Amino acid sequence: MLARAETWWTILKICLEERLVYRGDFALGTLMRFLPIVTQIFLWTAVFAAAGSGLIMGFSPDDIIAYYLLTMLARAFSSMPGLASGIARQVREGEIKKFLIQPIDLISYLLLARIAHKSVYYLVAAGPFALVYYLCRSYFPGWPPLEVFAAFLLSLVLAFLLGFFLEATMGMIAFWFLEVSSLLFVYMLFTFFFSGHMFPLDFLPDPWRTFVDFMPFKYMAYFPAVVFLGKVQGTELVHGLMIQAAWVLGFIVLCRVTMQAGFNRYSGYGG
Repeated sequence: MLARAETWWTILKICLEERLVYRGDFALGTLMRFLPIVTQIFLWTAVFAAAGSGLIMGFSPDDIIAYYLLTMLARAFSSMPGLASGIARQVREGEIKKFLIQPIDLISYLLLARIAHKSVYYLVAAGPFALVYYLCRSYFPGWPPLEVFAAFLLSLVLAFLLGFFLEATMGMIAFWFLEVSSLLFVYMLFTFFFSGHMFPLDFLPDPWRTFVDFMPFKYMAYFPAVVFLGKVQGTELVHGLMIQAAWVLGFIVLCRVTMQAGFNRYSGYGG
């Protein structure tokens, strides 16, 4: 057990060092992600001015901007750029066979690599995030109660796990269809739209709103944001966290099953 823990710790340190090799490029890419905030503030200010109403589906202009900033934070946890396409590339090019002959679990390795990626990202983005949230503090209603803030942090951790195992499962499909670029593009569109990153899902009319409630995507951005804003409380908040945890467990199992099934049908030739 101790030897295995030392192995995973070594892998995590190597992944961290890999992420820091091109830290200048990584930092620039991270900082550029904050530019859309300015356009979103102007966009939603114009939308509310055109609507001539102080509220849209229970959201004020300040709520919308605070919501958008919070979905940016949630997406920083749940988005997994390059994970599924990376798995598909390894399957297509045969690199995946190293996990068949080495005593290293593929999913655990990918999870550690993603934790290293996110750790470096948070380290680089912490300053800009703090500055942006300080400049935009007037849009927020204030800090939520301690128990709500704890639920918000828990929802972010679950959003990270949900995003990882969902996208890893998508990548495992490459064992059956070597080229999955189009499928991943459709998946990205669904994630971006139905996670609530573009606008609050409360704006969707029925039956689309009901349809989205039965999908896992809303727990990757929308749910953590509305938890912080206090729009989900009491029993509804507990149920939401339980459903989010159930999605995580479901995709952990599905990811393991698809990986094992993929390994069983995989054939590698050559050196």
